[in-house]
Amino acid sequence: MLRTYAEVKQAISSGDTVMSILEGYLSAIEENKDLNAFLEVFENSARLQAKLVDEKITNRTAGRLAGMVIGLKDNMCYKGHKVSAASKILLNFESLFTGTAVERLIAEDAVIIGRLNCDEFAMGSSNENSAFGPVLNPIDKTKVPGGSSGGSAAAVAAGLCTAALGSDTGGSIRQPASFTGTYGMKPTYGRISRHGLIAYASSFDQIGPFTNSLEDAALLLEIMAGTDDFDSTTSSKPVEKYTNFQTERKTKVAVIKESYEVEGIDAEVKGTLDKTIEALKAAGHTVEFVSFPYLEYMVPTYYVLTTAEASSNLSRFDGVHFGHRSESAKGVEETYKKSRSEGFGPEVQRRIMAGTFVLSHGFYDAYYTKGQKVRRVLQNKTNEIFEEFDMILLPTTPTPAFDLNALKDPISMYLQDIYTVHANLTGNPAISLPIGKHSNGLPFGIQVIADHFKEKEMFEFSNVLEKIIAN
Repeated sequence: MLRTYAEVKQAISSGDTVMSILEGYLSAIEENKDLNAFLEVFENSARLQAKLVDEKITNRTAGRLAGMVIGLKDNMCYKGHKVSAASKILLNFESLFTGTAVERLIAEDAVIIGRLNCDEFAMGSSNENSAFGPVLNPIDKTKVPGGSSGGSAAAVAAGLCTAALGSDTGGSIRQPASFTGTYGMKPTYGRISRHGLIAYASSFDQIGPFTNSLEDAALLLEIMAGTDDFDSTTSSKPVEKYTNFQTERKTKVAVIKESYEVEGIDAEVKGTLDKTIEALKAAGHTVEFVSFPYLEYMVPTYYVLTTAEASSNLSRFDGVHFGHRSESAKGVEETYKKSRSEGFGPEVQRRIMAGTFVLSHGFYDAYYTKGQKVRRVLQNKTNEIFEEFDMILLPTTPTPAFDLNALKDPISMYLQDIYTVHANLTGNPAISLPIGKHSNGLPFGIQVIADHFKEKEMFEFSNVLEKIIAN
């Protein structure tokens, strides 16, 4: 199956049609139904799009993504198509508009193939929290694909589409990318519009791509990025030519010393990072260890703040204004209680309750206000690092993918985000590169974090890093 856009373009130049390429992906999806990556395949609309793109190719009017087949995480709005955030509370809900990021891809003639399974309302690190069943890791079907964008990662890893979109609130793109051997990128907060993304935690959420090549990730960011009147948090900073990699630059890289001291880090993950550091030094780059003494506070801070925002954002799904309405409820209060109890799964309920507690009278200052102060400390310390260094290098995950149903304790699951929440708390861009392979055959990633709006430099360094590791 065609795994990169370069392969798609080569196939088209050799005489294949976008329709034939689409049909190949549709067949692959059918053959891999057991992965449970797709919640719905948009066969009819995808075929219509493919036909139009083929006509544009013939007329030489096709856009920059002509023939790229893309899947959408099931929390992104696409007009006339269902979107559920993998939750029963939004079962059969059909979007009335298309989100900005998706709209920009379609404008460049990408073909949208379907919606992809995820943890309910993007809350999870394993894709076991979906109301529609877990997603399996295509590398090893006994393992999780990571979460919350597990369906997106699995689809790209299995070659069921050329690329996919995910959302990243605390690592929900990068962690599954690491577990599936794909590229997963979270841009700077405000680089891509959140318009049309069902909110989990609005000051953290960002849309980003899953791909099988660094070039494809850069291209998709280039097209989706930019200001948007529908999202006031988007930046007016110019969108750079991310696909124009320059490899001559020597880079000064920081490695967070405390990342080596995380309990449970796999020896081979650590060893790969060591080898990467030595390879960078040998190639003339500067690599130094720096202290980041707040690593242990990141996950608690993240969950205090995100659950608070989730409590607020998800209050709209109450069976009256929005979402599933209980058929057995009598009266307004009972409608609220039963509709939300029936519609939300256990993890979503857990986070709503935690967030409501954090925001409650008497605890607001003790938890939410303090969490925001800690977030500022983390931001300031990160800014200090980038005053001296160009990039931060660290593992994406402590281990490769773990077994399905292995982590029953919510706290153990939350700690899977130990390396990824950093970039969400501070708003920095970050990418997971598939440059590690465990002795058990499972892939794992190495993560690069850059300064705000330095995506171009991040891609350039990642390109250099891949070449160094390959040699």
